[in-house]
Parts: sequence; C-alpha cells; structure tokens
Amino acid sequence: MTVSVAAAFASGKFHFTPWSRVAPDGAFTACLSIRRGRGMQTHDRVYTFARRFASADSALRYAAAQARAWLANPRAFG
Repeated sequence: MTVSVAAAFASGKFHFTPWSRVAPDGAFTACLSIRRGRGMQTHDRVYTFARRFASADSALRYAAAQARAWLANPRAFG
C-alpha cells in the first residue's frame, strides 16, 4: 500500500495529519488523523473519506480541507 502524508499541523490540543493512500482500483483515497492527548492518554481518530481522487495531491488537499472543516464544527463528523 502506498501512502502519502501532508504536513501535519496542530490547533489547540488537537494534532491533524492528512494523508492519502492508493485504493485497489488505482484511485487515491483521502484520510485524516485527529489526535489529542499525550502518552498513555492519547486518543487518535482516523477518518477515511469515500470520495476517490485522480492524484495523491488532490486527496491530500481534500483531507486538509476536512481538517479545517472539523475545526469549525467537530460535531458534524459524528
């Protein structure tokens, strides 16, 4: 599995890591890790989005945009 990772960033107590991976059909899937806490108290939530992309860069941009959307409204992500 090929994975591409964009620059991670932090906001407050949250650390965001957008990444993408190649799907079996050759398209790219956008993923987002949202982590908070330290040490044994770390919680990491990973989202994999259903939309497919033609390039890793497009998928990474989408994942980063979803991180910003999460910051604006965390409850929208259920």
